[in-house]
Amino acid sequence: MTEESTTGHAKGNGSDTGNRGGLLGELSAEFAGTMVLILFGCGVVAQVVAGGALTKPPGGLGAHDSISWAWGLGVTFGVYVAGRLSGAHINPAVTLSLAAFRDFPWHKVLPYMVAQTLGAFIGALLVRWNYTEALGHADPGHTFKTQYVFSTLPGNGVLPVSEWGALRDQIIGTAILMLLIFAVTDLLNQSPRANLAPFVIGLIVVAIGMAWGANAGYAINPARDFGPRLASFITGYHSAWHDQYGSFYFWVPIVGPLVGGLVGAALYQVLVSRFLPVAGPPEVGRVPAPES
Repeated sequence: MTEESTTGHAKGNGSDTGNRGGLLGELSAEFAGTMVLILFGCGVVAQVVAGGALTKPPGGLGAHDSISWAWGLGVTFGVYVAGRLSGAHINPAVTLSLAAFRDFPWHKVLPYMVAQTLGAFIGALLVRWNYTEALGHADPGHTFKTQYVFSTLPGNGVLPVSEWGALRDQIIGTAILMLLIFAVTDLLNQSPRANLAPFVIGLIVVAIGMAWGANAGYAINPARDFGPRLASFITGYHSAWHDQYGSFYFWVPIVGPLVGGLVGAALYQVLVSRFLPVAGPPEVGRVPAPES
């Protein structure tokens, strides 16, 4: 999400001639960045549960705000970790959208997605291990009561939201995310300066969590949901693939974000990108030259 192309748009792969590791280095960075995201994201939910701040999801306003901020900061830190080598997609929906609209190489899409999912899986295992005692005390049967520490549920396990309602929510939420990411990283637009894009992208995730978190837990990232869901399943959460109604649910936070990401990227292209000037904005303090 950081490399400038010849047209001034962000290409998204972040690699350059200084990348000594090639594709392996990019995949390693995606793994590390996504792992950092999950360490903060799943970690904050586990801490809220273990600390007794929630008696049932989604809990009080303070707990919700804490979760939203930590997920956003996790994104910021993950992007800073991986940005130079890979562009810090840390989200398969971002990778797919960049391939479709920003010339990211298609042959890298699947490897990036695998690296992201593995990073999320390992991050979730570390959270699960660290909070073993606390989660066991709060929920000895490893049920939906604490499953949402790792993966999302329709209505956060409380509100009456169907899987189709959650799918709609994930498409809309990820479309918002991708439209804004494209805007923030487009150097022909008003992109942030001084390497502030990761911080702004983190704020985008905070805002989505605060405004679009009720219906489906704002996964907006297939790796963020599937990796921890798999980690929870192999460590005792045997209902991890289902929702609280007994329906297979794991596909919703995979399909919804992938579709939504493409929708958001297409909206940016149609509504904004095609109208931007071919040259970037003038430097701060520079007086534009008069037209001849």
